[in-house]
This record gives sequence, structure tokens and C-alpha cells, in this order.
Amino acid sequence: MSSLSAETAAAFAHIALGHVAREYPNKMDHVLDGPGDALEPHVLHPIFFGSFDWHSCVHGYWTLAVVLRLHPDAVPAKVIRAQFDEAFTAEKVEAECSYLRRPSTRGFERPYGWAWLLKLQAELMAHDAPWAATLKPLADAFAARFAEFLPRAAYPVRAGVHTNTAFALALTADYAEAAGDGELRALLETKARDWYLGDRDAQAWEPSGDDFLSPTLMEAECLRRLLPGAQFAAWLEAFLPRAHLSEPKSLFVPAGVSDRTDGKIAHLDGLNLSRAWCWREIADAMEGKPIASAARASADIHLAAGMPHVAGDYMGEHWLASFALLALGAA
Repeated sequence: MSSLSAETAAAFAHIALGHVAREYPNKMDHVLDGPGDALEPHVLHPIFFGSFDWHSCVHGYWTLAVVLRLHPDAVPAKVIRAQFDEAFTAEKVEAECSYLRRPSTRGFERPYGWAWLLKLQAELMAHDAPWAATLKPLADAFAARFAEFLPRAAYPVRAGVHTNTAFALALTADYAEAAGDGELRALLETKARDWYLGDRDAQAWEPSGDDFLSPTLMEAECLRRLLPGAQFAAWLEAFLPRAHLSEPKSLFVPAGVSDRTDGKIAHLDGLNLSRAWCWREIADAMEGKPIASAARASADIHLAAGMPHVAGDYMGEHWLASFALLALGAA
């Protein structure tokens, strides 16, 4: 399995710097309460107005923060720090928080954007810079949203797109650990157990035509993060009992992408990268067990299918580097 090289980090930095402050085209998640709410993205979201949509801008900044931390001598560190200093100001954070206080934003970016904002905050906490302290009110607001929402969420969402709840729990678990938020961590584990612990013999009827997550593997990665190791291993062997034989076959064959200029179809490049991420984590967790070699081989195959397409058309370029970082183990 590959790791993040200095050359790749520099390439990803170049990609992300090219879109985090690129305002248009822009696909907004915005409810108009009246004619006065028809405002430009940078007015509504003075930090996260770029990258085609709000959540992609969030994980574009996460991409920059990760490559800055891992390869500070290979990336344009001064440019990245200047971009962060300009973006993460108290005034702009308050504007983002103010947007969340509108009554019509209750479902804004739930749960994908919520989780990515917290994942970004966890990464910023690893930097010797004021950015995490400045962004903390916004992170606190999204952590509070999870604390309010999860007890009401009776059922998981098993889609392969933004609404997937397993992905949200997995990323938010990283934040809860970094922030030392034991209550949030306990809530995430409780919901993961309630939603997924009884699942057995996954059929893996996937992919759908615009997936960028594997519902099956994302569920496994969620429980890997939130269960004790021995309990996870026992659960996985019941959930994917034939994985050591590379079955269900659908999970071991990369998705084909017929049109990378189509934003929905281009999601499938992300599916290959996110599968590589999940399979790599599963292989590491199950080292020494029969599933490990099949999982590692599948991770390599999916990574090879996804990596050549991180850049090219803007429909993929505005977000795929983040998923490549996950696949490369750089998170």
C-alpha cells in the first residue's frame, strides 16, 4: 500500500489552493426565507464559499492542513498559512456560526458537512497555529448538533453519498478523540451499536450510479473505529463471512467511470478511493486473519483505479484529493 509522498503532497496542495477560494461554479445548500436571502456564497459563508460547495471547501482546507503538517518543506507552506490566516478569523467564524442560527438551517449539511468540519478541527488542533482556537465556536456548534440529533435518529442512512451516517460517525470519532470529548465519543459508539451491531452476511448490492462511499465497507470502518478490537473482529467475520475469498465480488472490483465531466458519475472515482481507505484500515485491524490479505489486495487495486483521476475535470478535482489522502493513510 502506498503512502503520501512529498511529490503527491505538493500536487494536492496545488489542487486545493486552486479551489478553496474559487467561488464559482457553486452548488449551494441554502434555504431562502425571503428575497433578502438571495445572496452570493461569499456573503453567506465568508470562509467556506469555494470548492463548488460548502462541504468540499471544508475538506479542501483539511487537505491543505494535512499536507502542510506531513510535508511542510514540499508544499508552499507560506501560501497555505497565509490562506488560513485570511480565512480563519473571529469575524468570519462568527458569520458562519450566525448562518447556523437561522431557523431554516436545521438540516444544513447534515451529517456529511458536520463531520467534515469536525474532522478539519481535529486536524487544525495538531498545528502550532491559532486556527483551531479561532474555529472552535463553529466546531462546538456542529458537535452540539450531533449531540442533539443522534438521540433522535432512530435509523441509520445506508446510502453511498453524503447522507451516509456511518461515514459521519467515523469522522466525528476522530474529532471526539482529539478534543477529549468523552460524551460525544460515547454517543457515537452507542449509535453505531444500535444501528449496525446486529448486521450479518452483507450482500453488498453496490455500487449505485453515483456512490462515492461503499455502504458496506463504510459501516465496517465505522465499527472498526468505535468498537474494541476483538469485538470488531468477531463482528466483521459475521458481517463479511466470505471476504477472505474476495466475496461479495462487488466489493473487490473497482467501479468504472464513464464520464468524469458529470459530477454524479464522477463520484465513482471517490468510491474507489474510499474503498481503498476502508480496505486498508480493515486489513491493518485484521492482520494475521484470513481476510487481511484479500483486504490489502483490494485496497491496492482500488487505489490504483482512483489515483490517476484526482485531477482533470473540476467535477472531481474540487474534492477527490481529500479522499486520496484518506486512501493513502495520511489522515
